[in-house]
Amino acid sequence: MPTHDELLVDIAARVESGQSNQMPLTVVTGGAVITGRLAPEAVWRQRVSEVLTASAQLGEFSAAFGTPAGEDGRPPTHLHFHVARILQGAVGIPETGGMYRVAIEHVSAWTVGDFSYSDH
Repeated sequence: MPTHDELLVDIAARVESGQSNQMPLTVVTGGAVITGRLAPEAVWRQRVSEVLTASAQLGEFSAAFGTPAGEDGRPPTHLHFHVARILQGAVGIPETGGMYRVAIEHVSAWTVGDFSYSDH
Protein backbone atom coordinates (compact mmCIF):
# COMPACT_ATOMS: atom_id res chain seq x y z
CA MET A 1 0.00 0.00 0.00
CA PRO A 2 1.46 3.40 -0.96
CA THR A 3 2.35 5.88 1.73
CA HIS A 4 0.61 9.21 1.27
CA ASP A 5 2.03 12.55 2.29
CA GLU A 6 -0.42 13.43 5.06
CA LEU A 7 0.29 17.15 4.77
CA LEU A 8 -0.51 17.13 1.06
CA VAL A 9 -3.69 15.12 1.73
CA ASP A 10 -4.68 17.69 4.37
CA ILE A 11 -4.15 20.57 1.91
CA ALA A 12 -6.29 18.79 -0.69
CA ALA A 13 -9.00 18.13 1.91
CA ARG A 14 -9.03 21.80 2.92
CA VAL A 15 -9.43 22.84 -0.72
CA GLU A 16 -12.32 20.37 -1.04
CA SER A 17 -14.06 21.48 2.16
CA GLY A 18 -13.61 25.19 1.54
CA GLN A 19 -14.55 25.01 -2.13
CA SER A 20 -11.65 27.39 -2.78
CA ASN A 21 -9.60 27.52 -5.96
CA GLN A 22 -6.94 29.89 -4.67
CA MET A 23 -4.33 27.44 -3.31
CA PRO A 24 -1.19 27.66 -5.48
CA LEU A 25 0.81 24.45 -5.65
CA THR A 26 3.66 22.99 -7.67
CA VAL A 27 4.21 19.23 -7.80
CA VAL A 28 6.66 16.80 -9.34
CA THR A 29 4.93 13.69 -10.66
CA GLY A 30 6.31 11.13 -13.05
CA GLY A 31 9.21 13.44 -13.84
CA ALA A 32 6.93 16.32 -14.83
CA VAL A 33 6.64 19.58 -12.94
CA ILE A 34 3.05 20.85 -12.80
CA THR A 35 2.28 24.25 -11.36
CA GLY A 36 -1.06 25.96 -10.86
CA ARG A 37 -3.96 26.35 -8.48
CA LEU A 38 -5.87 23.57 -6.80
CA ALA A 39 -9.61 23.41 -7.29
CA PRO A 40 -12.25 21.29 -5.57
CA GLU A 41 -13.04 18.21 -7.63
CA ALA A 42 -16.64 19.31 -8.30
CA VAL A 43 -15.47 22.69 -9.63
CA TRP A 44 -12.78 21.02 -11.74
CA ARG A 45 -15.24 18.49 -13.18
CA GLN A 46 -17.74 21.23 -14.00
CA ARG A 47 -15.13 23.25 -15.88
CA VAL A 48 -13.86 20.24 -17.86
CA SER A 49 -17.47 19.34 -18.69
CA GLU A 50 -18.11 22.88 -19.96
CA VAL A 51 -15.03 22.78 -22.20
CA LEU A 52 -16.02 19.39 -23.63
CA THR A 53 -19.64 20.47 -24.16
CA ALA A 54 -18.41 23.40 -26.25
CA SER A 55 -16.45 21.05 -28.53
CA ALA A 56 -18.14 19.62 -31.61
CA GLN A 57 -15.90 16.54 -31.52
CA LEU A 58 -15.76 15.89 -27.77
CA GLY A 59 -19.18 16.96 -26.52
CA GLU A 60 -20.32 13.39 -25.90
CA PHE A 61 -17.62 12.97 -23.22
CA SER A 62 -18.83 15.88 -21.10
CA ALA A 63 -21.32 13.69 -19.23
CA ALA A 64 -18.48 11.65 -17.72
CA PHE A 65 -17.28 14.77 -15.89
CA GLY A 66 -20.69 16.14 -14.93
CA THR A 67 -21.32 14.10 -11.82
CA PRO A 68 -18.60 14.03 -9.17
CA ALA A 69 -18.12 11.01 -6.97
CA GLY A 70 -20.28 11.15 -3.87
CA GLU A 71 -18.98 12.57 -0.62
CA ASP A 72 -18.06 9.56 1.44
CA GLY A 73 -15.82 11.11 4.07
CA ARG A 74 -12.66 9.54 2.68
CA PRO A 75 -9.60 11.75 2.22
CA PRO A 76 -8.90 13.02 -1.31
CA THR A 77 -6.85 10.74 -3.56
CA HIS A 78 -6.22 13.27 -6.35
CA LEU A 79 -5.22 16.87 -6.79
CA HIS A 80 -7.27 18.87 -9.30
CA PHE A 81 -5.36 21.71 -10.93
CA HIS A 82 -6.82 24.51 -13.01
CA VAL A 83 -4.96 27.27 -14.85
CA ALA A 84 -2.01 24.91 -14.57
CA ARG A 85 1.07 24.40 -16.69
CA ILE A 86 3.59 21.64 -17.19
CA LEU A 87 6.98 23.31 -16.87
CA GLN A 88 9.53 22.28 -19.46
CA GLY A 89 12.71 24.33 -19.14
CA ALA A 90 11.70 27.97 -19.42
CA VAL A 91 8.36 27.16 -21.10
CA GLY A 92 4.96 26.52 -19.55
CA ILE A 93 2.65 24.21 -21.51
CA PRO A 94 -0.02 25.26 -22.35
CA GLU A 95 0.59 29.00 -22.16
CA THR A 96 -2.99 29.69 -21.09
CA GLY A 97 -3.08 26.97 -18.46
CA GLY A 98 -4.82 23.64 -18.46
CA MET A 99 -6.82 21.29 -16.28
CA TYR A 100 -4.82 18.47 -14.70
CA ARG A 101 -5.73 15.65 -12.32
CA VAL A 102 -2.82 14.12 -10.42
CA ALA A 103 -2.92 11.12 -8.08
CA ILE A 104 -1.53 12.19 -4.70
CA GLU A 105 0.31 8.87 -4.41
CA HIS A 106 2.32 9.76 -7.54
CA VAL A 107 3.57 13.11 -6.22
CA SER A 108 7.25 12.78 -5.38
CA ALA A 109 7.87 16.41 -4.37
CA TRP A 110 5.81 19.56 -3.93
CA THR A 111 5.91 23.14 -2.76
CA VAL A 112 3.32 25.77 -1.98
CA GLY A 113 3.22 28.40 -4.69
CA ASP A 114 3.03 28.35 -8.44
CA PHE A 115 6.10 28.96 -10.54
CA SER A 116 6.03 31.45 -13.30
CA TYR A 117 8.10 31.08 -16.39
CA SER A 118 9.71 33.46 -18.82
CA ASP A 119 10.20 33.56 -22.56
CA HIS A 120 13.51 35.39 -22.10
